Amino acid sequence: MSLRTAGSVLVVFLWSVAVVLGQDGWSVRYTTQSICTLKGSPVEMSCSYTYPSWHKVTTTFWFIKKYDVENYVSLLDDPDYKGRVTYRSDKMNGHTLTITDLRESDSAEYMFRFITDQTGGKYCGYPGVTLSVTDLQVKVTTTWWSMTLTCSTTCTLTGNPTFTWYSNSKIVQKDPSPSYTIHFKTEDSFYCAVKGINSPAVSVEGHSYFHVTYTHQKICTLNGTSVDISCSYTFPSGHTVSETIWYTKGKLNEAPQILSPGYGGRVEYLGNMQSYSILRITDLREEDSAEYKFRFRTDQTTWEPTFPGTTLTVTGLQVKVTPATVTEGQKVTLTCSTTCTLGDNPTYIWYKNGHVTNQSTSLFLNPVSSEDTGRYSCSVEGHEDLPSDEETLTVTYGPKNTSVSVSPSGEIVEGSSVTLTCSSDANPPVDKYTWYKKNVTSPKASGQSYSITNIISEDRGEYYCEAQNRRGSMNSTSLMIIVAGKQTSVLTAAVGIIVVVLVLILCLSGLMWFRRSTAGSDATTGIQSVHPDPNSDTYTALNMKTRSPEYDTLANVRDSPTVTIPQIDADASDYENYNPS
Repeated sequence: MSLRTAGSVLVVFLWSVAVVLGQDGWSVRYTTQSICTLKGSPVEMSCSYTYPSWHKVTTTFWFIKKYDVENYVSLLDDPDYKGRVTYRSDKMNGHTLTITDLRESDSAEYMFRFITDQTGGKYCGYPGVTLSVTDLQVKVTTTWWSMTLTCSTTCTLTGNPTFTWYSNSKIVQKDPSPSYTIHFKTEDSFYCAVKGINSPAVSVEGHSYFHVTYTHQKICTLNGTSVDISCSYTFPSGHTVSETIWYTKGKLNEAPQILSPGYGGRVEYLGNMQSYSILRITDLREEDSAEYKFRFRTDQTTWEPTFPGTTLTVTGLQVKVTPATVTEGQKVTLTCSTTCTLGDNPTYIWYKNGHVTNQSTSLFLNPVSSEDTGRYSCSVEGHEDLPSDEETLTVTYGPKNTSVSVSPSGEIVEGSSVTLTCSSDANPPVDKYTWYKKNVTSPKASGQSYSITNIISEDRGEYYCEAQNRRGSMNSTSLMIIVAGKQTSVLTAAVGIIVVVLVLILCLSGLMWFRRSTAGSDATTGIQSVHPDPNSDTYTALNMKTRSPEYDTLANVRDSPTVTIPQIDADASDYENYNPS
């Protein structure tokens, strides 16, 4: 076998640990399938991938969560990993995920996915890399001649680590073995460490030991709730416990603060006074955050442990919106944030405008719409009476529902005026309105309202407006304006009728005058007339011959039966001798 062939075989062997997936040129190969590492440390997971040569990779990411068929959540977008995840790519289609400040909750299966520029060009490396995150604990095994301390983990640490043992903060052993054996009586405290990560300390004394074991090294809980900080303790046979005390050290160089039962009305001691003790604090406040320690006295001695106690962190809830400025169509994440990690994987309840909307650690709005605008808050299940402050989500969007209205409504006639008004829903509000007439290139006007005065037939046509803000613009539908011909108003018609009536009255008056004038002429030509009694007030006669001033006009003709004037046949000579008097 040649050297080159041997090198190739070696490369293949190194990758044999990996998982090979896919066919027809598609694959994802992980450097390792499982990793066990320590809480608080960093970790790297690597892979390489292949795909058909005519494809071009456009997106690469790692994930553990999948909310739908194609809704994968990149770790960079997962709020549980915010600020702790980085990606690194190389030119040979390699990809590395780095996670820092590991938590036990990070234990999961991590998978790599990539997307190409071709239709259907998506591939996911499954199964992925199983990550287990563990902490260090010291387990004590005793015999009558020795005591063995073991640096214990929940999984076998990857990479053959070295275990370092400390006694009273001084190194007493460095070895690949996790165990350390003591063959003498001592009151020293011991703890182990791997790569700078320390275990809790324990204290021993021969075969009978003064020892305190705290149930929890760290506790994170909500403001306003209660907490139990507990420990168990042992002491040499022949001693009797006379006093137990919980205290907190506070700041450096300050005297310990003794938390006696009833302290501030919020402290209570529970336990049997012989092997375990519980400190209960109610109505927690953020200023209660501190390190709490336990000590006890016996009838023969006072013993106080020097190793750490239980660190309590009291946190409130806060809604964080990412990104802070939201535009319709974007992906928005609302996170119920705390200053520490709450234990027992709590369930978060989300509220919108005071009403329950969802249950999850984070609220994903993808894509966000204007209907998502509102006041959001969150609480922890079981503590719904302790919600976070409300955070207002404001979604900006371009104009929508743009429309035109006309005033006055109804028929539009020549010479009248109309006002067109444009309305649109937008956030931020519309800052520019422009008016157009269909088939006319240049705009007609600007402003939310457009008035057309003294309308003429050329103004008929379709009008529309454009609403615009810094997020976009939208045209309204067109509004047709139909201009009718001029109409005679009621006043004009009335004036016309009055004029016609006056003309008729004048014509009738002229006709009457003409007939009376003709009647006077007939009298001079010998036509005989019938004259009523001159003393009667029923008629007023007109003496055409004498034309006395008192008969110059026709007046006071009262209503009376019609008088028929008979026609008198006479010769012209008869008229000559006729004397009306």
